[in-house]
Amino acid sequence: MITIAQCCAPPARALTPPPIDSSRLPAAALPAPPQPTEQREMCTVPRQTRATSPAANPLHTLDMTSVWRLTRGEGQRVAVIDTGVNRHPRLAHLEAGGDYVAAGDGAQDCDGHGTIVAGIIAAAPDSTDQVGFAGLAPAATVLSIRQSSTKFGPTANPSVTGFGDVDTMAMAVRTAADRGATVINISSVACAAGPLDDRALGAALAYAVDVLDVVVVAAAGNVGGASQCPKQTETTGLSWDTATVAVSPAWYDDYVLTVGALGTDGSPSSFSLAGPWVDVAAPGEDMVSLDPAGSGIVDGLTVFDRDIPISGTSYAAPVVSGLVALVRARFPELTARQVMQRIEATAHRPAAGWNPVVGNGTIDPLAAVSSDSISSGTPVTEARPIDLPQAPATARRASRAALLGAGVCAAVAAAALALSAARSRRAARLDITRE
Repeated sequence: MITIAQCCAPPARALTPPPIDSSRLPAAALPAPPQPTEQREMCTVPRQTRATSPAANPLHTLDMTSVWRLTRGEGQRVAVIDTGVNRHPRLAHLEAGGDYVAAGDGAQDCDGHGTIVAGIIAAAPDSTDQVGFAGLAPAATVLSIRQSSTKFGPTANPSVTGFGDVDTMAMAVRTAADRGATVINISSVACAAGPLDDRALGAALAYAVDVLDVVVVAAAGNVGGASQCPKQTETTGLSWDTATVAVSPAWYDDYVLTVGALGTDGSPSSFSLAGPWVDVAAPGEDMVSLDPAGSGIVDGLTVFDRDIPISGTSYAAPVVSGLVALVRARFPELTARQVMQRIEATAHRPAAGWNPVVGNGTIDPLAAVSSDSISSGTPVTEARPIDLPQAPATARRASRAALLGAGVCAAVAAAALALSAARSRRAARLDITRE
């Protein structure tokens, strides 16, 4: 997960996202880097899986065999806005959606992150796979848009390694919606101990949801180390009035389904960032997915000469994106917000009700696709009225209804990647550790 951290004093007022301003919506344009870039680091090395049984796959508890009797995500296009997605034998339905990092088409992934995310969403089963890994919606199409990378940097600034910022994120959301995505997965966050100005992203999210009826799923963010978001000042009783850390796009709660992470025992992950905008939780630790550099599967990556597991809210989000694809295929009459509400309402609710770490609880894929009536639960708040542009004539659905780089801490860990449209003080990180 790309994390943009900003260091500043907590605000005296409650944290709320800026009002939607449709004039900030990026113009429709072919994806391209906003400035020349060059590759600066070797591509990430995946670690071949050491898992030897289905019990080692955190997704095995979701009973996907029963779910696939009802739906496999047919007809759905899931946009993965990430570090690109490499072609893989088990991603037969992969479309290149564009590249904001280099002169590619979106089907290149030097970081490995986007390919792992895409595998969790839509990898096909393989009878030779002893772990029994498959994505939640194996019949869905993945639309890959490369929006960021830790391996590239702006040509004009050789001291900066890393590329992709909140402006390209907003553009990528618009591109995904215009390309016919029914689901958008964003395993990236901007976080700040104070307010964020991410109006372009807010406008793009509103356009995707209210004009083209796309469901947007986002990671909640990680805490626990220098490379992650700061913690909320308090968790117990956390609300919009007491939150001290803003997280985008998650805080656009009317438009985004935000996902926290769970450990292999089903308990909340210690790194999962709490927030009043968290909606549901899904497995996000010790994950298995597709090998970004081969034809098999992996359960870890080698970063800075050490092996690390595939853990983070980055990997919980695509679990929910896969579920959204299943629900949309099963119940095509549901609007984007009705799909969001259904997933929240069918989740296993915490004993004390909604909480800011897991939201409405652990997702239940079988419950979400098993009935044609939406179970009772906490309704999704209706969006505020906004003045949105009309959908373009090329849109496939006529009327289906943030990351602005602020200054960040100069004292960042070596793993930070500086964003393309800023100086080295603006940093971002991939969510590939438990920290």
